Amino acid sequence: MSITLHRFISSLALLLTTSIGFAQNKIVVFQSDFGLKDGAVSAMKGVASGVSFDLKLYDLTHEIPAYNIWEAAYRLEQTVPYWPAGTVFVSVVDPGVGTSRKSVVLKTNSGHFIVTPDNGTLTLIAASEGIAEIREINEAVNRRKDSQQSYTFHGRDVYAYTGARLAAGAITFEEVGPVLAKEVVKIPYQAAVLENGKLKGNISILDVQYGNVWTNISADLLNQLHPQYGDILQVMFFHNGKKVHQTAAPYSQTFGAVPEGKPLSYLNSLLQLSFALNQGDFAATYHIGSGSEWSVEVTLSPKK
Repeated sequence: MSITLHRFISSLALLLTTSIGFAQNKIVVFQSDFGLKDGAVSAMKGVASGVSFDLKLYDLTHEIPAYNIWEAAYRLEQTVPYWPAGTVFVSVVDPGVGTSRKSVVLKTNSGHFIVTPDNGTLTLIAASEGIAEIREINEAVNRRKDSQQSYTFHGRDVYAYTGARLAAGAITFEEVGPVLAKEVVKIPYQAAVLENGKLKGNISILDVQYGNVWTNISADLLNQLHPQYGDILQVMFFHNGKKVHQTAAPYSQTFGAVPEGKPLSYLNSLLQLSFALNQGDFAATYHIGSGSEWSVEVTLSPKK
């Protein structure tokens, strides 16, 4: 065999592995707003196990607040990059179950698969990871047997079943259903921007255990203001455009850099600008929430 032919065959094998092998790592990660008080989550895992006992089934969270599509979108963006390419995520926060919203599988540019209703859940992951391809689930083929009369549990009958079949290699991505335009339903929110020395961003989520306020303003964007530890950030918090609170928050490396009960600004574990009270609950104290309708404006106080 010539060297040229050998290289061609090796390249072809690599291409095939890259294009179809992503779905073969047998990992399924579940997210929902179901909670764990009943058997809904167990039912989804049971359906997946019925597809293949070789699957590895994990949970992202099942404590998304009921019907909170935005938080589902955030938790996907927060978590997906840390899983290997080929992982299949089944995300079911579906207040429109049984309606005309599309059931889809999105393949990201990083090689992850998201099985979900296209109802806004894909807003953030599509923006951050990109859309390689998106397909609508063909429920005539990819639906649990004898479930056609059930209209209110697509998480079990469609999403868990399709996700498991994809992860197990029982179907290829192409067999999910027809390809769609590379567009998803988007929830509007304040993108992180720097305008005339003022940072604007969204309050993406609350660190619910401690009440810290996390934004989508990245360290790279913040660094364009050139803050030093100890510098004061002036912060205004808005809900639907109405100012709710304003504070001065020293830019700090650790919570203990300010006295107990005092505010600070810092970079969270995702390297995004956040706000806290040292050993206190910032969100509860100042009545701050999170989601697409919450935003912040941040300026750096002039040095004296």
